[in-house]
Amino acid sequence: MKSNTSKSRPSHAVYIVEGEGESAYWTKIGSAWLHEDGEGFNLSLAAIPLTGRLVIRKRKEQEGKGR
Repeated sequence: MKSNTSKSRPSHAVYIVEGEGESAYWTKIGSAWLHEDGEGFNLSLAAIPLTGRLVIRKRKEQEGKGR
């Protein structure tokens, strides 16, 4: 498996989500790169949460601009 995390743009964003539904609070804490075989991810996290849950979502194009 080849890892291009330092050269390629991440395919997904990693969030910690606290709460449920409309009142949930999402904090972006990292990025993820999909493995070439589509079976997993390489993660780069800026923080490790103690509570809440980790959510990995497909990255939107506007995330890379100004954020």
